[in-house]
Amino acid sequence: MAEKTRELVGERVDDLIELLNKAYADELIAYFYYKTAAMLVKGIHANTIADQLIEIANEELEHSEELAERIIQLGGEPLDDWDAITKNANYPKINIPEDRGDYVALLKSVHEAEKGAIDVYAQLIKFLQTEVKDPNTFHVVRHIIGEEMHHEEEIETLLGY
Repeated sequence: MAEKTRELVGERVDDLIELLNKAYADELIAYFYYKTAAMLVKGIHANTIADQLIEIANEELEHSEELAERIIQLGGEPLDDWDAITKNANYPKINIPEDRGDYVALLKSVHEAEKGAIDVYAQLIKFLQTEVKDPNTFHVVRHIIGEEMHHEEEIETLLGY
């Protein structure tokens, strides 16, 4: 199947796989940091924030799985070691404040990460509309950007924006 899929996508399929792998790396990093932050957050609002971070982290993990599946369908391989993941990520680090009770700083950091994810997927959509005509990948990316926009809204609600 990958051979025909690659043929249908066209000569820029390797560029598409590279961009998908970068987004894949971002999603795994977001999962790691959000899950870790959920365990470390302290203070009066810790449970609410931890619950939200865990929910978002699980969705980020789901996104990484969707991207990995599509990479494989296109005949590529998802990044398979942490050094490659951090090297290829658009956003290799999310800052968790040292003060675990500073939930505002934590939420602002997560908010910035979500805005970055939206930018990455917006660029991918543009690439898919102008450089590669791949409706299956477009569908996956459109689904993910919608969830990233929802995450941004959820974090803004917690921040009182």
